Amino acid sequence: MTGLVYKSTGSWYTVKNELGTTYECRIKGKFRLQGIKSTNPIAVGDYVDFDLDTKSDKETGVINKIHDRENYIVRKSVNLSKQTHIIASNIDQVFLLITIDNPPTFTSFIDRFLVTAQAYSIKTVLVFNKIDTYNKETILEVKYLEHIYRNIGYECVSVSAKTGENIDKIKALMEGKVSVFTGHSGVGKSTLVNTIEPSLDLKTKTISTQHSQGQHTTTFAEMFDLSFNAKIIDTPGIKGFGVVYMENEEISDYFPEFFKLSQDCKFNNCLHIEEPKCAVKEALESDKIAASRYKSYVQIIEGDDQHYRTDIWDKDQ
Repeated sequence: MTGLVYKSTGSWYTVKNELGTTYECRIKGKFRLQGIKSTNPIAVGDYVDFDLDTKSDKETGVINKIHDRENYIVRKSVNLSKQTHIIASNIDQVFLLITIDNPPTFTSFIDRFLVTAQAYSIKTVLVFNKIDTYNKETILEVKYLEHIYRNIGYECVSVSAKTGENIDKIKALMEGKVSVFTGHSGVGKSTLVNTIEPSLDLKTKTISTQHSQGQHTTTFAEMFDLSFNAKIIDTPGIKGFGVVYMENEEISDYFPEFFKLSQDCKFNNCLHIEEPKCAVKEALESDKIAASRYKSYVQIIEGDDQHYRTDIWDKDQ
């Protein structure tokens, strides 16, 4: 049988076949994915072939084949620097949830995520959540970030799960698609998903006041069928997002505003760091590209993974 992976717990996978029947499945032997050193060989969103195991008391499945993926989104594994973790596969779009504070989402994190999504041709919508909690100052920060990312070409939506503001806009974007909701722990993913589809009743937790960080409520990625012809993949909160599988020469290609300018650089292989007559650096000096974006780019080029969860954006730098 062929089915779609709805949940992965690391050792067991919930798979739904074409008829809508769900089976708990395990992997047959070791899967080696070509060119991918991943901690999770099978991800939510994968299409797999499986056989029923009739030997056990409970009817389970044994996965024997993974279908080719249209795309996937991947990050560095938290504990194993040379390993990666596939967040989800075969997705139409990602909603990256952002909060200005409680907890803060820094532009270095946003930009690393966008670079990876751009590399795998996955549309990303930036969702500024909890806008009902913001004062005048933080509202201005939201507007500033929206200005940066809209100018690049990214769709931005400000929402409030509490008041329901712009929830209909999110639902309209989701209809007929497989969407991933992701972001730091505590940005309100589960609360927002519950507002979009109350029947799911996902668990939520409060923010840790001591560290202003979210507490993990989603332990494993899981896909849900929604009532308005949409699928959603809820993911565990991400503390940091390391970029993988990229050569320095190609990274600027995934910054759309850099890519447009690069044809005007003196050198075809310009890295936009120390080269003379660089169109990207000239645009930076004349405030035509955001300083925070260039800072993120340099950190990725330099392999500066120490800052991708702590670096704070500063529009005056």
